[in-house]
Amino acid sequence: MTPLSSSSSQSYVKDPRNDGVEIYVNGAFFPRDAAKVSIFDAGFVLGDGVWEGLRLVKGRLLSLDDHIDRLFEGANAIRLDIGFDRAGLVEEIWKCLRHNGMEDGVHIRLMISRGLKSTPNQDPRFIVGGATIVIVAEWKQPNPELKARGLTLMTSAIRCSTPDVFDLRLNSHSRLNFIQALIQAIDMGADEALMLDDRGFVASCNSTNFFIFRGDELWTSTGDACFNGITRKTAIRLWREAGFTVREKRFTLAETYAADEAFVTGTLGGITPVATIDGRRIGAGLPGAHTTRLSEIYQAYVAG
Repeated sequence: MTPLSSSSSQSYVKDPRNDGVEIYVNGAFFPRDAAKVSIFDAGFVLGDGVWEGLRLVKGRLLSLDDHIDRLFEGANAIRLDIGFDRAGLVEEIWKCLRHNGMEDGVHIRLMISRGLKSTPNQDPRFIVGGATIVIVAEWKQPNPELKARGLTLMTSAIRCSTPDVFDLRLNSHSRLNFIQALIQAIDMGADEALMLDDRGFVASCNSTNFFIFRGDELWTSTGDACFNGITRKTAIRLWREAGFTVREKRFTLAETYAADEAFVTGTLGGITPVATIDGRRIGAGLPGAHTTRLSEIYQAYVAG
């Protein structure tokens, strides 16, 4: 089996079982090509909604409480009534997994929009029903080739927003600025975009959180202008529990270029090494010893 979009941090190995997966839409199940939402849905009209990406590993939903906390916090912030309490929504996820006979090696995309509108406009008072809930569960394994060679990043001219502009702690469907940043990176021959905050400090990548090693110290941004990543939080905790120093701080591109190692974190890929940034090799330009060690610690955590 060959990886799809093999230069993306979200690349995965094609699995023919996914052709037969049925998609959950508001409590019903549909074949992939028949799963649809209305053109008047707030998610389609405006990207008005929140989402989560989860992994099923050996019958266990990884970091489930953290994901559900983030989802409900985001929904509350935008006054979106999901229509389920926490336990009820989790049961809908399990219903989708049971329906598709899934127990391991699965990535789940849970998407919730504000729902159907009477007309395509911005005002949430034009909603005419409840929230739209879509669950896409697929057998997915990260691309092993990418883990071996590492990502190539390019620093984008597009900045990550601060909470006074748009709070990235909201796992919102609205992603146009990050797509623009990624397009810039792709056009320059890179895999992903590295993004700075409003003051020029390193903040995030376009779809993942960013880290560097300087010696055995792990550095990442303050969190003021980056995704509220569950894998980010786990990586920080695991490295501290292993007895090492983690610094959540402002740091510059110059300090990044001088790093010994770099990597990104995300739900599907876990920990993915970074080989080059803006044409400069990071360390030896290969996955480093500390990144490898943290990845092994993380995989042990995932395995339970």
